[in-house]
Amino acid sequence: RVRTAIKNSHFKYGRSRLTINLSPADIKKEGPAYDLPIAIGILTATEQIAPENLDDYIFIGELSLDGNVQPTNGILLFSLQMRQTSAKKIIIPYANRDEASLSGYRHVYPVKSLEDVVELMEGRLTQPPYQRDIIQLLKENNHYAVDFKDVKGQMLVKRGLEIAAAGSHNVLMIGPPGSGKSMLAKRIPTILPDLTLDQALEITKIHSAMGLISSQEKIKNTRPFRSPHHTTSDVAIVGGGSIPKPGEITMSHHGVLFMDELPEFSRAVLESLRQPLEDHHVTIARTARTTRFPAQFMLIGAMNPCPCGWLTDQNKPCHCNPQQIQKYLQKISGPLLDRIDIHLEVASLASHEIMKKPDGEPSLHIRQRTIEARAIQASRYKNSNTQANAYMNVKEIEQYCLLGQASEDLLKQSIEELSLSARAYNKILKIARTIADLEKQEMIQPYHIAEAIQYRCLDRKWWR
Repeated sequence: RVRTAIKNSHFKYGRSRLTINLSPADIKKEGPAYDLPIAIGILTATEQIAPENLDDYIFIGELSLDGNVQPTNGILLFSLQMRQTSAKKIIIPYANRDEASLSGYRHVYPVKSLEDVVELMEGRLTQPPYQRDIIQLLKENNHYAVDFKDVKGQMLVKRGLEIAAAGSHNVLMIGPPGSGKSMLAKRIPTILPDLTLDQALEITKIHSAMGLISSQEKIKNTRPFRSPHHTTSDVAIVGGGSIPKPGEITMSHHGVLFMDELPEFSRAVLESLRQPLEDHHVTIARTARTTRFPAQFMLIGAMNPCPCGWLTDQNKPCHCNPQQIQKYLQKISGPLLDRIDIHLEVASLASHEIMKKPDGEPSLHIRQRTIEARAIQASRYKNSNTQANAYMNVKEIEQYCLLGQASEDLLKQSIEELSLSARAYNKILKIARTIADLEKQEMIQPYHIAEAIQYRCLDRKWWR
């Protein structure tokens, strides 16, 4: 491919054999991004390009057979890495120009063909470095196609999801088919705060490396929403491979991972979620090296209450026996359930609710409240790495979850009666802290505790 591109660009390839060394040798090279630098190396070795200023350049790009420079995956990652080198200029495919400009590197030169590269190096093509206003890119097309106002009824569930968004809490929704679980989950990104520039760049880097950035997008400025099928393997969820690649949990970084029909996922998939939900990253070890991928996401699970789905429905009878129901529910282990902060029961809508027009609160209004709650949390955790209430450690829980005597008594009574675990106890305090933040209150009140406890009761109601 490189030889043909050189010849079709009106350069000479040479008749002698060429040896191309890609170092370091212990790292496996893959992908077409090496086409352009290999071609430049050949043109230099055959004395068609002067080697004097070669050290000032970094070249990235795929070559087509006619010598045009094609877009390449991972350009943003390459560009960010170039800031740590002594190179003064980076030559990239023209189609990747906006993506490369996100790195903040001031000397990005997009080119359309191999001939353009040579003319640029020899000074025959005068072209200023390409720059874009990153903040303006972040503001473009940062809207969602769905809205919470489209959802009929389900006011209690919407309240629970607002609390989840305000504190970045994980959620499990249980309800019969057609109750609106998927519809609600798809609208959660619309009530999360807007991405910061750093968050948008992190997401863009991940999607760029996987080849999921289109020329129209330029930057990922909306929260990711990933919804893998229940037949997905644990490697596809967590990441892996001989050359480690990110999985769905990393693709959901700073966004939402929605797992519909949660008990239908394999045991290996469900148990593989436990460590990332606690550590907010995933580490993949291989013989040669260890790779660490970010995985700070909101897990939204949805499931039926029984194998047939109609256990809690008021209109359709359930045909499952108690043993079948228990076996179905126990597919979700206690340790995984303890890592899910909020449990919501989603009921089927009555006929009069189905017939009426949607009259719910728009996502914009809900998002404003979550932004204000997150601002309180940002101020609270400004001297730590904690970004939201859901990520508080034990020391921070003791410091920031202040309880009066009435709140302490209510919480103690609930722990004894519901046999809640230590992790569930911490979850209740975190949820109560978020509820108080939504109301802009410093002290956690008894009714905050009471509401938080109701979001931890489903595991006892269904799993006993």
